[in-house]
Amino acid sequence: MLLLLTLAAAQLMTVAVVLLMQPPRPSIYRLTEVADALRGRPAAARPEGASRDPPLARSVAATFNPPSGRNDPGGHDRETARALAQLLNVAPDRVRVIEDGPPFPYSIRFRDHGFADGKPRFRTAGPGPGARKDPFADRGPGGRPPDDFQRPLLGSFTAALRQVDGSWVVVRPPPEGFPNPWQKRILIWLAGCLLVVAPAGYLFARRITAPLRAFARAAERLGRDPGLPAMSLSGPAEIGAAAQAFNEMQARLARYVEDRTAMVGAISHDLRTPLARMRFKLESAPDALKGSLGGDIDQMEAMISAVLSFIRDASAVRDRRRLDLLSVLEVVADDAELLGGDVSVETGAPLILEADALALQRLFANLVDNAVKYGGQARIRLTREGDEAVVRIADAGPGLPPGELERVFQPFYRAEAARTLEGGVGLGLAAARSIARAHGGDVSLLNGPGGLTAIVRLPLPQGD
Repeated sequence: MLLLLTLAAAQLMTVAVVLLMQPPRPSIYRLTEVADALRGRPAAARPEGASRDPPLARSVAATFNPPSGRNDPGGHDRETARALAQLLNVAPDRVRVIEDGPPFPYSIRFRDHGFADGKPRFRTAGPGPGARKDPFADRGPGGRPPDDFQRPLLGSFTAALRQVDGSWVVVRPPPEGFPNPWQKRILIWLAGCLLVVAPAGYLFARRITAPLRAFARAAERLGRDPGLPAMSLSGPAEIGAAAQAFNEMQARLARYVEDRTAMVGAISHDLRTPLARMRFKLESAPDALKGSLGGDIDQMEAMISAVLSFIRDASAVRDRRRLDLLSVLEVVADDAELLGGDVSVETGAPLILEADALALQRLFANLVDNAVKYGGQARIRLTREGDEAVVRIADAGPGLPPGELERVFQPFYRAEAARTLEGGVGLGLAAARSIARAHGGDVSLLNGPGGLTAIVRLPLPQGD
């Protein structure tokens, strides 16, 4: 409806231009003026108050080429040519007149003044009240027709007189320059219409596109924080339908993740019961078997505890607030140094994020712990790249084979170097990537010349 209203307003203004704007006045020349121009005489002065059309343009050509290829003039043109020949006192076959006529609105006006479509109507000799009279039948003094019956030529026309040597003298109204006064009025009117319609069109367009921008922002926020409440949008019905479908999709995804998380948590929790029974029965087993199975049971319990901790942290809903990412990295580095790790943070400009502080601390703590444990050190550097905050944690270790740079993010998978060390069940990197992706970012590993580098990308708030 808004688009239709804008279009209707523009069309109404165009119709107003056609109906209200004064049409261009056609040029009006008397036959006597045309005859004088063909003879090469100066134009006679017009009465005061008459229209001031420019002098006719006169040229000489070897042949007469009528405009638009009109070699066969119509009856009115032949009648005008015969009258012009009488004025010039030459044979009618030496004169050619081609009339294009005035603009259509002026054709209607001239009907009220004895002209039809720019063609004059005259009475001729004959019986009856409607008889037409030849205006040149009664010639005035000096052989000129009376002023009351001088035939006008309106608009564009071409008149030609064949000379004795076969050349043609051609006269026609001079072409108007651009823009002429009428075109200037039209341009000013259209510019005014544009100034009136453009603000309304801009406001209508903003009203239509604003819900789309809000929809895009809601989708982007969902990628950063799946726990956001359902969005509510106002606007066209189509946007409301899309928002409802989006909210339903978000609810289904949340239910799907919650169901799978609850199922894994329940399984992990229930496994503790048979493990407790196995440990109780193992007390009466031989010492050799007790030592062998006891280690396996301890490892299974550690894995179950890690899974439950991972699920608890992943499913917990915490408020996200604006925080300084550099401060979070410094806290993680200080904690690692207290445990004897070789950790340093490269100072730089602070970057503000909207995030869960505890989740980010766990993310970077896992990465720093891996760098210290397998690479001997952790060098942390924070930079900004476009609309993302990028954290690089480099170690001095041997790195990883190219085929394992992605595989180590799988839950419970441990690289060969990690298997030789005690502790850990293979959930650290999986948890780090899960936290980063929950914030709309990601974690990747890259082999460098000095060791392995973990790269964390987190989106910055829009407008920062």
